[in-house]
Amino acid sequence: MENLISLVNKLQRACTALGDHGEESALPTLWDSLPAIAVVGGQSSGKSSVLESVVGKDFLPRGSGIVTRRPLVLQLNRIDGPGEYAEFMHFKKKRFTDFALVRKEIADETDRATGRTKQISTVPIYLSIYSPNVVNLTLIDLPGLTKVAVEGQPDSIVYDIENMVRSFIEKPNCIILAISPVNQDLATSDAIKISREVRPKRYYTAMNLMKIEECERTFGVLTKIDLMDKGTDAVDILEGRSYRLQYPWIGVVNRSQQDINKNVDMIAAWIREREYFASIPEYKHLAHRMGSEHLAKMLSKHLESMIKSRIPGIQSLITKATAELETELCRLGKPIAADAGGKLYTIMEICRMFDSIYKEHLDGVRSGGEKIYYVFDNQFPVALKRLQFEKHLAMENVKKLITQADGYQPHLIAPEQGYRRLIESCLVSIKGPAEAAVDAVHGILKELVHRAIKETHELKQFPILRVELSGAAFKALDRMRDESKKNTLMLVDMECSYLTVDFFRKLPQDVENGGSPTQSIFDRYNDSYLRRIGTNVQAYVNMTKQLSKLLDEDPEVMERRAKLAQSCSLRAVHAAEKQRAGVHGMGASWSVGGEGLHGTSRSRNCAREAAVTC
Repeated sequence: MENLISLVNKLQRACTALGDHGEESALPTLWDSLPAIAVVGGQSSGKSSVLESVVGKDFLPRGSGIVTRRPLVLQLNRIDGPGEYAEFMHFKKKRFTDFALVRKEIADETDRATGRTKQISTVPIYLSIYSPNVVNLTLIDLPGLTKVAVEGQPDSIVYDIENMVRSFIEKPNCIILAISPVNQDLATSDAIKISREVRPKRYYTAMNLMKIEECERTFGVLTKIDLMDKGTDAVDILEGRSYRLQYPWIGVVNRSQQDINKNVDMIAAWIREREYFASIPEYKHLAHRMGSEHLAKMLSKHLESMIKSRIPGIQSLITKATAELETELCRLGKPIAADAGGKLYTIMEICRMFDSIYKEHLDGVRSGGEKIYYVFDNQFPVALKRLQFEKHLAMENVKKLITQADGYQPHLIAPEQGYRRLIESCLVSIKGPAEAAVDAVHGILKELVHRAIKETHELKQFPILRVELSGAAFKALDRMRDESKKNTLMLVDMECSYLTVDFFRKLPQDVENGGSPTQSIFDRYNDSYLRRIGTNVQAYVNMTKQLSKLLDEDPEVMERRAKLAQSCSLRAVHAAEKQRAGVHGMGASWSVGGEGLHGTSRSRNCAREAAVTC
């Protein structure tokens, strides 16, 4: 069991190191679930003397008014070897063997937090005492309750101290050690009054892991019994007839101020305390459960019992709190590096993660990329189908453009210039749906940027990087949108500038339709002729809207060009080989009746023909 108290002491020190003082926090708190003993009493009730008697050392600051202005978590640790020393948590590597220096350090550490004023602070001071003369125990010394603010204190000091005391003792795992002087009526005792007010009937901790049924957590300590008037005693209180507690009252006899001034040894004080209760007839039958030594043993035993009963709940709380903290740490991400290279690496890694998620949206691993396909497969074709060419291909407009294109000299066979103008006026209208499709894809890509940024958890840790990355992505998309519009409009202009010849070659001739190719020029502008022109233009525009062939060319021309290029290459190689052969056999060529001259002439003609062909 002694190890259990030591374990709780370590947990309390860990809580303090992490800033967990039991106050309201966004993080899970373990402090409130750890059993502890809080010492409560009014000013001048003998609270400090009781603590010093339990420890067996004179180490607490003394004086008038409010001396204890910060909670003091006093952890007593029993050791086997000789020697006694104390350690403060804020002085981890320093051991105090002179307890007068311990008293001074408590006062100095209090001033560091509150200044040299009479203000109070809720941040505890941790003091561990190691001695063979103590029992394993943890006590929390709280500021004494007061009724009036003295000079140098704010008017709210009375309520501030009471609220601080309540914040400790209202927790169900806190044992209340109520210190009351015997010369004060228990009905007006500050310690008894506040302990009754915080007595729980059914209490659940913040983590809903431990339940405390109606119980009594108060241990009553009666001080200054030796200062009672002759003929009076405190037997009724000690036996529980005046005010009954679940645990019997314990009477103590502290050192007087004269003893303190004379530095009376604590061991001698314990001996005199035992002799006092054993020698007074009224207390003789109670002497076995009176005194500071019995108080320390009884508190240690009760604290061990409470810790043992709370172990399952503490373990569950630690497990749950650890899981919550690990989840929070995972959400917050890893800490950034301090050097410039590490920061650059972190930025590049986060950008790479964002890029990977963005590609997954486009590739179909995540949703969103299908909207781009919908634009090209549905939205853009539907917009093209909705284009109305009736205005462009109305009889009046066709006749107007044909006659304007003919000028003073009417066309002979087909109104080529008129065709071109009609087709161009129709194809230009495609620019609107094409630009709208680019804008639609641009909007989808920006939306995917937003989604990818939200899904890149590492970016949540760096809001500035998130803004910069989104800004850079949007800027790049805007630039690409402008380039895409430019290229798209260029494609439309290319369709307007180059007419697919093969389409018109396949059109049925006038003769096949019963017309005459030598029809009078005055009949070329009749309605049927103009209507046929409009129909041809409509068919060409419909073909162009498919955008399957941006630059069609006559297949025969393409095939002829390829064959000529290949023939040119072969002829040039053949001519070069013949020229080299002529150089080596020049004498033989001259001796064959001029045959070599004729052969050379044919090679030159071949090379010339190949060059002209190319």
